[in-house]
Amino acid sequence: MPEGPELHLASQFVNEACRALVFGGCVEKSSVSRNPEVPFESSAYRISASARGKELRLILSPLPGAQPPQEPLALVFRFGMSGSFQLVPREELPRHAHLRFYTAPPGLRLALCFVDIRRFGRWDLGGKWQPG
Repeated sequence: MPEGPELHLASQFVNEACRALVFGGCVEKSSVSRNPEVPFESSAYRISASARGKELRLILSPLPGAQPPQEPLALVFRFGMSGSFQLVPREELPRHAHLRFYTAPPGLRLALCFVDIRRFGRWDLGGKWQPG
């Protein structure tokens, strides 16, 4: 099970890998995941991450002028036994990519994926850390 240091490294990976990327479109959930749909769509947004204990928070922040206008959305991830984030070409999605964020054109077509082979990981909308 990923511990605090692994989640801290995952948040650093997301921040470094996504720093120069602009994402766009809907957040896509796999059909087999039992986690909630992520009701977020924007023509242009950035992704940032922070970690606390065994949780990782992603913040989806629309860029000025992005359509439709909306507030930033925060998601809190608990990795379960095998959760991780991977940045891959859009055509090479990992088999167990249960949540996918796609980059906006132009440029490389990439996907930031929450990959969880054993499906014990989960995410919650709202971005609130667990108490304690």
